[in-house]
Amino acid sequence: MASAFQERKLRRMFAAFDADSDGYLREEDFRALVARWSLLPAVAPGTELRARVQTLLMGWWAALLEAGDANGDGTVDMGELLTLVDDLPAMVADVTATADTVFDAVDANGDGVISPEEHQRLVETWNGQPEDMTGIFEVLDLNGDGHLSRDEFALLWRQFWLSDDPAEPGNVLCGRVPD
Repeated sequence: MASAFQERKLRRMFAAFDADSDGYLREEDFRALVARWSLLPAVAPGTELRARVQTLLMGWWAALLEAGDANGDGTVDMGELLTLVDDLPAMVADVTATADTVFDAVDANGDGVISPEEHQRLVETWNGQPEDMTGIFEVLDLNGDGHLSRDEFALLWRQFWLSDDPAEPGNVLCGRVPD
């Protein structure tokens, strides 16, 4: 069962995925998410990375529908999503495997690290709107070197998806968790 913190975090994630804001996740919402991610410079249509991002996001939809569509209506609502929280700890390998594709999509200049500006783009792409990220990058930059390495990002990504501890920095990887 989702804790109050996990529910707040998942509601924010749900809102980011629910492109038409109708309270239900559908395949069309994930297609809109692919289109939003395709606006990132490295994820332009026709690129190998665009294909990886599309496979990743549409794979999320397929897995979510299979595991979460309890009533068989072809949609996933917030209540159905919350029932999946107990399954997350068993998905560490699956979650970690998705981190590389997201990292590559966000690393716009291909230098192998994510800068504060690239992180800002990640959050705004994820949420589909501008976000105030004042002070957040400093929390995420675990070693204080001014960027996120692939390893730092993978750890933060796992925390974002799996953590129930509000003190873990990865929980703010895709924006602040509402109170």
